[in-house]
Amino acid sequence: MPDDVADAGERGGSGNGGEARTGSRSGKGGAGPAVRPVWSRDFALFFVARAVARLGDTMLPVALAAGLLQHGYGAGAVGLAMAATAGAFAALVVFGGVIADRFSTRKLMIWADVVRLGTQALTAALFFADRVVLWEICAIGVVGGVASAVFQPGVASMVPRLASDIQGANGAVRIAESSAQLVGPAVAGVLVGVASAGGVFAAHAATYAVSALCLLLLRLPPPVPGTRPAGRGAGAFRADLVEGWREFRARTWLWGVIAVWCLYMIAVFGPTVPVVATEVVQEHGPRAYGLINSALGAGTVVGGLVALRLRPRRMLRAGAIALFGFAGFPATVGLGLDMPAMAAGAAVAGAGMSFWGVMWATSVQTQVRPAVLNRIHAYDVAGSLAMLPVGQALAGPAAAALGADRVLLVSGAMSFVVAFALLAVPAIRDLVRVDTHRTRAPASASPS
Repeated sequence: MPDDVADAGERGGSGNGGEARTGSRSGKGGAGPAVRPVWSRDFALFFVARAVARLGDTMLPVALAAGLLQHGYGAGAVGLAMAATAGAFAALVVFGGVIADRFSTRKLMIWADVVRLGTQALTAALFFADRVVLWEICAIGVVGGVASAVFQPGVASMVPRLASDIQGANGAVRIAESSAQLVGPAVAGVLVGVASAGGVFAAHAATYAVSALCLLLLRLPPPVPGTRPAGRGAGAFRADLVEGWREFRARTWLWGVIAVWCLYMIAVFGPTVPVVATEVVQEHGPRAYGLINSALGAGTVVGGLVALRLRPRRMLRAGAIALFGFAGFPATVGLGLDMPAMAAGAAVAGAGMSFWGVMWATSVQTQVRPAVLNRIHAYDVAGSLAMLPVGQALAGPAAAALGADRVLLVSGAMSFVVAFALLAVPAIRDLVRVDTHRTRAPASASPS
């Protein structure tokens, strides 16, 4: 994995539509604003909001797999339930990005959390009442996916506004989310055994309440220079949508990664999650699946810690190399190895994904100008997840036709294909990092 330190000069692209960005230098020639620490009261609130919400999200696969299996459904139903949420999210997140660039991102995120609090509370009530119908679970998932589509774009612009060291902040958030993933599945496994799947959904609803409260208490500094007030009317909305698409399309490294990620979602991540969940729960029980996911979370913590320390000059190249490790997650389950081996494979996979995630998020947040960052992030997320519901929905039929073990082995092999594909594109592997240490305004300047 590359370990070279970024040079003092900054570039805003790789000759493929990237725009030049001006950063501040530190320590080598020229004065500039001092780099402020990552931690502040407001970043701490954001950190807690992301950690607690992620804690609930990592409980969801355990609850769905265990709950639906207990009510007579199989891997196909688990995949469809997951695909309902992911499909709604992927279909609408682009519009969420435009909305986030036009209104208060903080308020939008709070209302999205409130809606998801309601959907998960309703799901808990259905499981507690022993009234579980697949189409109703999927419909509730769609509503939750719509709320997530409004919530997610704002996350991208929150980090640059709350911290000057963007990679450090992304690494800290990744560690928070990873720590939640370490604890969440194990807690879910215990709750399934003690209080049924309904108890897990009730706990999930509570995490959204905590997230909404933290965001309510948070005060954002004013937008960074380069943002502009949004126009009004349907024409302005369409113009913002088109502008975001043009900015996205102008960056080969950006749409190149998304194109590769579509393959990743269909052939790797999409089928891996529901098939692994079903196989492990059926063979070893929900607690075992919780432990494997906890190992995955432990690996992501390690990956986040490494991302805090390493500052590779070519971030996406380093991240792509780390992605080779994801093959260990589906392959060890597909080979029918014992629990320690499956846990080890999950840990390596988590470390690779976490390191890639920090490199990717930091690249997007530093290479894209603030005025279009929410929209670019929305196109990024939409493209990244567009094929996820397809992979999830095909998981059941593929497992029935080929066998679950073969599906997982193919997913493991495709993990290598994806990493090689990322490294094969010059615009991706040669993109040079940008270090932009922004000086924050006082947090009391704006509550929006």
